[in-house]
Amino acid sequence: MAIEHNIKVNQDRLWESLMEMAKIGGTPKGGCARLALSDLDKQGRDLFVRWCKEAGCSISVDRMGNIFARRPGKNNDLPPVVTGSHLDTQPTGGKFDGVYGVLAGLEVIRTLNDHKFETEAPVEVSVWTNEEGSRFAPAMIASGVFAGVFTEEYGHSRADLDGKTIGDELKRIGYFGDLPVGGRKFKAFFEAHIEQGPILEAEKKTIGVVQGIQGMRWFEVTVTGAESHAGTTPMPRRKDAMLGCARIVDRVHQIALDHKPGVSTVGLVKVSPNSRNTIPGSVFFTVDLRHPQEEDLAKMTKALHDACDEICSGLGLVYECKEIWNSPAIHYDKDCVAAVRQAAEESGYAHRDIVSGAGHDAGYISRVAPTGMVFVPCADGISHNEVESALPEDLAAGCNVLLRAMLKHAA
Repeated sequence: MAIEHNIKVNQDRLWESLMEMAKIGGTPKGGCARLALSDLDKQGRDLFVRWCKEAGCSISVDRMGNIFARRPGKNNDLPPVVTGSHLDTQPTGGKFDGVYGVLAGLEVIRTLNDHKFETEAPVEVSVWTNEEGSRFAPAMIASGVFAGVFTEEYGHSRADLDGKTIGDELKRIGYFGDLPVGGRKFKAFFEAHIEQGPILEAEKKTIGVVQGIQGMRWFEVTVTGAESHAGTTPMPRRKDAMLGCARIVDRVHQIALDHKPGVSTVGLVKVSPNSRNTIPGSVFFTVDLRHPQEEDLAKMTKALHDACDEICSGLGLVYECKEIWNSPAIHYDKDCVAAVRQAAEESGYAHRDIVSGAGHDAGYISRVAPTGMVFVPCADGISHNEVESALPEDLAAGCNVLLRAMLKHAA
């Protein structure tokens, strides 16, 4: 394996690929708006496929639109060592969330080609559909179908706010593949990602050796009162759904403070009828609860339901609080974690163990394959934002660690 120690990725090429992909859906503030299964997502997918074919990879697509680009090995009967992430973004997302993990995988393949290094097992790069969940809920739906958490029928039926479904949009953009979803054996799966938090930068660490992902639950809440004239309805006679929503939102914030280091977010609100001189009769909103410990996450969930009961009953409102996604806390494969740590040490990069506060496709893949993750710093820990930023040298460092970790399993 001496040759492995001499291999390093091409930092400039990786950066140039990231910047070229960022032009697709680029925003005025320097971010990206490339929503899942949009025309822009298709353009990004098409560019990735073209680059992979130019690197000598074969391409396959499953019925959830997941893309697999394969570089053959000496023994193609062996299961592949796989890396990857996603190309879809938030509505006002950045250049690196997800796409870095995809293009780091492509850079691994290009680097192996540069050095004419032939691995024993095949190497693959994957693109997972709708990781963000910003257009279609829940998040990570396609990797979830792959891992058997959801059925294909459920995945295809998920609709956006305009009623367009994943299945129909996959067909529209030409990425409804012919392969069944799942059943592909991976020798190991690694995902490279920006941290999306402030820890690595604050501690001046280049690499985060990811131990796992904190648990998270998503809820959809509808509070219903009565629409009425804003000028003629006395305050004591009102059934204001927006007031109920506002008080629940405040309580959601307090729930996280009461269960540290848990976090909570209300990120989407729809008011009906959404008129300035009509008392809102109905408000729909989302709640995102997260905690590293399942026991505490369960307590946060109970606190949410208790808050809805107390607040709505006190205001004469009714509500529905529906849990639409439950992702338990995840612990990654010890050998994959060790491979990432060893790769960072061999490369001379400052590193630390870390738990991911965000969800990733690797979380679902860990249910069906040995899995690990590599984190690199991002400026001020900011992500899901157009100003999301990372240094070229940090991105290359993470890619070098990814390369070494993959070769330990594939060479």
